[in-house]
Amino acid sequence: MSLTYTAGSLVAARGREWVVLPESAPDMLVLRPLGGSEDDIAAVFPTFEEVRPAEFAPPSPADLGDQRSASLLRTALRIGFRSGAGPFRSLASIAVEPRAYQLVPLLMALRQRTVRLLISDDVGIGKTVEAGLIAKELLAQGEATRLTVLCSPALAEQWQSELREKFAIDAELVLASTVSRLERGLELGQSLFDKHPYTIISTDFIKSTRHRQDFVRHCPDLVIVDEAHSCVAADDATQGAASNSNQLRYELLRKVSADADRHLLLLTATPHSGKESAFRNLLGLVRPELATLDLESPAGRARLAEHFVARKRADVRDYLTKEDGLADDSLAERTAFPSDRWTKDEPYKLTPAYRALLDDAIAYARDRVAAAGEQGRREARIAWWSVIALLRSMVSSPAAAAQTLKTRSESATARTAQEADALGSPVAADSADNDRLEGMDVAPGAAESEEAGARLLELSQRAAALVGPAEDAKLKTLTRHLKGLIADGYHPIVFCRYIPTAEYLATQLEGKLGKKTRIAAVTGTLSPQQRLERIEQLATETAEASGEAGDPAVRRVLIATDCLSEGVNLQHHFDAVVHYDLAWNPTRHDQREGRVDRYGQKRDQVRVITMFGEDNGIDGKVLEVLFMKHRQIMKDLGISVSVPDETASGVTDAVVEWLLLHGRQGSQESLFELDTHQESFDRIEREWNSAAEREKTSRSKYAQRAIHPEEVAREVAAVRAALGGAEEVRGFALEALRDLDLLVRDPRDGTGDFTAQPGGAPAGLRDALAATLGGRLVEEDRQIPFRTTPAIGRGEAALVRTDPAIGAIASYVLDSALDANTPGPRPARRCGVVTTDAVTIRTTLLLVRYRFHLTLPSRTGERQLVAEDARLLAYEGMPSRARWLDDDATAALLAARATANTHEQLVRNQIAKDLNGLPDLAAHLTEYGTRLAAELDASHRRVRKANEEIVRGLKVVPQEPADVLGVYVYLPQQPATVPAAPVSTVSGAEA
Repeated sequence: MSLTYTAGSLVAARGREWVVLPESAPDMLVLRPLGGSEDDIAAVFPTFEEVRPAEFAPPSPADLGDQRSASLLRTALRIGFRSGAGPFRSLASIAVEPRAYQLVPLLMALRQRTVRLLISDDVGIGKTVEAGLIAKELLAQGEATRLTVLCSPALAEQWQSELREKFAIDAELVLASTVSRLERGLELGQSLFDKHPYTIISTDFIKSTRHRQDFVRHCPDLVIVDEAHSCVAADDATQGAASNSNQLRYELLRKVSADADRHLLLLTATPHSGKESAFRNLLGLVRPELATLDLESPAGRARLAEHFVARKRADVRDYLTKEDGLADDSLAERTAFPSDRWTKDEPYKLTPAYRALLDDAIAYARDRVAAAGEQGRREARIAWWSVIALLRSMVSSPAAAAQTLKTRSESATARTAQEADALGSPVAADSADNDRLEGMDVAPGAAESEEAGARLLELSQRAAALVGPAEDAKLKTLTRHLKGLIADGYHPIVFCRYIPTAEYLATQLEGKLGKKTRIAAVTGTLSPQQRLERIEQLATETAEASGEAGDPAVRRVLIATDCLSEGVNLQHHFDAVVHYDLAWNPTRHDQREGRVDRYGQKRDQVRVITMFGEDNGIDGKVLEVLFMKHRQIMKDLGISVSVPDETASGVTDAVVEWLLLHGRQGSQESLFELDTHQESFDRIEREWNSAAEREKTSRSKYAQRAIHPEEVAREVAAVRAALGGAEEVRGFALEALRDLDLLVRDPRDGTGDFTAQPGGAPAGLRDALAATLGGRLVEEDRQIPFRTTPAIGRGEAALVRTDPAIGAIASYVLDSALDANTPGPRPARRCGVVTTDAVTIRTTLLLVRYRFHLTLPSRTGERQLVAEDARLLAYEGMPSRARWLDDDATAALLAARATANTHEQLVRNQIAKDLNGLPDLAAHLTEYGTRLAAELDASHRRVRKANEEIVRGLKVVPQEPADVLGVYVYLPQQPATVPAAPVSTVSGAEA
């Protein structure tokens, strides 16, 4: 007759020990290997396979380790945990160590039955990680079963890699370029949104009528919307391509959010965009009642705070400090944002030949606008956008000018004046809200017919003749600035407006910046994935060229258009920005600079150079009126305030009108003194100041107050105590690999990276590494790079607890410690005796593993889980009269080092006393487990305290008995005496 095993009990089967899981039945046991992960779960049928009760054997006094055994064994055990007993089910299984402030949105989410959040943290703080944490937790708890991320197609691959590398969520890309392939694999009547549980979908693709209805019908129960501000429109929005696009997205999200049981996370760094109605519409997607909430009242703001988090860098740069209301700075966390942007405006003057070309182009533009004005409004608007395109290309580069002068204007196909504006504006302007970055870097056309007139062709030929530093003073000036940045050790990105300009610069700069400088260009001619690949290729080439010694002369320069100005993270490879082409909206410059000035940037100071033509008739006034004002607002508020599109276009239109009337030589100082323009600029000034004031008020009014720093500190301390941190993983890997006879090279270059050759490793470890890193790499004894970043290449390992190679090392260390018959080196042992000056009285350290039964209520029903936790306990004296130490004193023992040899007989006697005395400790270990269960129960309730429905029925019950994995005795060092005769001793390294 087969035995019935309860969940959490230990059984032996298939030559190893297992934990019985709640899903088991009398005729089928669902088992997880002791210390293993959910990937190792197996089903065993007791009728056909031998299954017997198992007890965890105590340590053997004959198998002694050295002074580091306790630390190595503890870390190996904790790395193996994938399902901790604390309230955060997912933190043990992700490959990123979140900053403390990034836990705030997660805590807010866990207090809601249905999660609805608007996360509006500043650029570069880490909204992707915050959303990923919530998604992973909801999936781990069973609160969500499927996930969709809605984002622009340019960011889809980045979202995919972030979710895969950091959160082990393998999502399928649903884009215009992939949907045909995905649909071919569907069964009859099946939706691809049902077949693929995790998807990343292009917002522009899914908003179309054909796909929108299918998506809404089969929409997952968890949706993340990136750049959510682009998915709402103001109530008074003017009709145009951008507004219509926003309206379509808004209609889609209204249908998605209509299901009150669907989790919805909206991400944006600019929730206001200067218009209150757009902000209200955004809030209405979170909860319909928020759209009409009285945000002037304390009660209204408190209600909003439950769903809205908006912080700037200054709020989180130093977090969990006494200034946040904590008693001390023991948990203080400083986030490495660059402390400053070094910004400089650098002018250049046109050469005589270029000046003559520009004057002739302005004269042509003046004549064209005048002639079109007599033909009707449609012709006037077509001419206007053609002229804008001509002038912007002319001041960009001779290559862009030559291309524009012989290309037909996009607006020339318009049938009405409104259509001309809709076609011409996105190509020629730089809208703050224009998310149509794809295709916006092509050189616009200036010709209004298929065949460019003789006058334009002549101008095009003259422009093409001006390429090169001899006649292009702008290029010559750029070369000088780049040499300066490179000499100071920087890796710059040069941002251009148009593809021909970027390609022109890449060609002209080759070989001009030093033999060891690598240059690459990334433009809209490449797909989003190809862009990322080219950037990684550039980074790899420079890394290989610099060698292990890190040649300081090797530098990389990236030439890019605005296809990289939004969403792409470049802070790991670049640390300076050059605005080669002055955008006509300062918000675009913020987007460019935000690619490198963000969390993870190693430079404390990011450099920014803005180039402008002081005599081309345009740049000087755009810089003075738009950019100076923008910088002043940013200085006053500490954040960037988006420039309203009407403001930016009002300024640039006035500049171009003046230029056409008076020419490049006209005194533009008088532009802003004329009554005809002064009223317009006064209005612009008022609008912008109003937007800045609203942003300032909202940042203060809606500052995150739903979660107090004390609450975050408490959970951070608990997480760190249970899982450890990144430094612990790195230290463990270094020590373990050295002890296991791998050839380790640690360059100590400040990166934390190191390499290891597996040739000398035990066969079991080599096999495990081959399975995760590739057999050829191990067979050929190549160097395995261990990186501190989770973004790694093939054949590399990340120094995070969830990396398969780190898991293989930890598993080998743990298994070899538990099996004394393991051949070869064994870094960790379950026993040890050390003589040290770190204690003044005999002290024993215990490594104890606890198992808990968790009953977790959710809106989908109760879940029964078995979780594990590892704890260190220590006592002074003998087991029968143990005086237990507190947690701090216990943890300090891990740092104790042997300061004297220990007599071999004394070692045997001392460890035997503790092992024989383990029964005397059983009552305390049980009581500690009960207390720990109560703390875990309180932690679950505390995290979810705002939702009584979620915590009703919550239970945390310890499984008895606890497993004593390790026993380590610390003996106080006695005063030196002269020995009477030689005796056998054990050295500190062996004890």
